[in-house]
Amino acid sequence: MLNVVSGYAPQVGCELEEKERFWSELDEVIESIPTSERVVIGSDFNGHVGEGNTGDEDVMGKFGVKERNIEGQMVVDFAKRMDMVVVNTYLQKREEHRVTYKSGGRSTQVDYILCRRANLKEISDCKVVVGESVARQHRMVVCRMTLMVCKKKRSKIEIEKKNKWWKLKKEECCEDFRQKLRQALGGQVVLPDDWETTAEVIRVTGRKVLGVSSGRRKEDKDTWWWNEEVQDSIQRKRLAKKKWDMDRTEENRQEYKELQRRVKREVSKAKQEAYDELYTRGVQSGGGTASGIGSEPLPVCYGDEPVVRGGQTGVSLHNDVCE
Repeated sequence: MLNVVSGYAPQVGCELEEKERFWSELDEVIESIPTSERVVIGSDFNGHVGEGNTGDEDVMGKFGVKERNIEGQMVVDFAKRMDMVVVNTYLQKREEHRVTYKSGGRSTQVDYILCRRANLKEISDCKVVVGESVARQHRMVVCRMTLMVCKKKRSKIEIEKKNKWWKLKKEECCEDFRQKLRQALGGQVVLPDDWETTAEVIRVTGRKVLGVSSGRRKEDKDTWWWNEEVQDSIQRKRLAKKKWDMDRTEENRQEYKELQRRVKREVSKAKQEAYDELYTRGVQSGGGTASGIGSEPLPVCYGDEPVVRGGQTGVSLHNDVCE
């Protein structure tokens, strides 16, 4: 994070109380920024830090301009308090590239750039641009700072492992699951009254027979039910999107929007047909009779919770079912 602070200090002739209030407010601003974040101050401090750095080597270089005054000492004291450095003074430049203020026959340095001492190594250049005026009498100061941005590694997001109920669409998995579930329930023909116990038996059997998901986040789209019509519509929509990106005409835009609507219709239709087919197959495999293990029905499951539907059991998968 890089924080940029700009300021304008009271002029030399202002009251001491006003100057102290400015520095107190600037202290509060810098202290509010975490030390782990970069901060750069660009300000007209209306002070001269002067040439040379004897005794102040930690906060400034020796390439200032002329002699230090009281206001310049305030700049140096602030840099010491905040563990910052006066960047302008560290790079050896011709005087015309150090003078930030010219008025009549006077020329001096009152505009400074400060940064944290730990980030000084990231400064590659700082100078006055000759001939460029930001305001009357003041000249533009530019600073080049190279930031090394480290790309954060995305942490693996662990999600809940769930039973692979979608495998029940395969006939061999259905048959194997029915056999194992019947054995787990002790060969009972009618489901026990304690549904919580029964549901747990169904879940455990599902984990053993069908397996569980890896628990790692994958693509969020649920595509197992896509048919040829859906895939064809999606492919045509993608081609239309590329065409529109290359040539932003109204005709191409309308073509892309129409294919978007068509894909939505095809997706909704195919999804409903797939779920209905799974439910029908589950009921028919049990002979269409009332609920009971003896009639070999299959459990309806929402997420990881099997439930009873309409007095019958069967496989019915919805948008959020058995994922």
